[in-house]
Amino acid sequence: WGHRRIHGELTRLGHRIAASTVWKILNSSGIHPAPRRTGPTWKQFLASQAHGIIAADFFHIDTVLGKRLYALVFLEHGTRRPHIAGVTQHPTQEWTTQQARNLTAQFGTHSFRFLLPDRDGNNSSTFDAVFQADEMDILTSAPRAPRMTTHCERVIRTLRPRAL
Repeated sequence: WGHRRIHGELTRLGHRIAASTVWKILNSSGIHPAPRRTGPTWKQFLASQAHGIIAADFFHIDTVLGKRLYALVFLEHGTRRPHIAGVTQHPTQEWTTQQARNLTAQFGTHSFRFLLPDRDGNNSSTFDAVFQADEMDILTSAPRAPRMTTHCERVIRTLRPRAL
């Protein structure tokens, strides 16, 4: 957060303080107002670490009979190879966690360093724990930031018509 955002939050909470005062306090404490002004952008990070990232996302398929099915797909960023872990009518946290276990047992995740899941409610702490047991870091995407998972979204856009 920058000093202006902190100032805005303090003002919203009813504290009367100037933005310049927040900046002075942060600066004198050795806390830089906005972390990582330098360093790679998200796009640069994805490009440099592509072979170590696997993304996870859900997509839905509407059947001819009017039922909606949900598929969990894992995408290897380096090769753009999708792995459809499973399809269900009612995805739950337990089902999602089991699909993660199945993926790690079948393919192994030893070559991956990062998991990039979306912010779906079915991705629970036990889902993350399956991958953390293989020493993977979980990089949760920012809320309402579809550009953070563009590779997975593009593959899903390709898979959806073929799944019908």
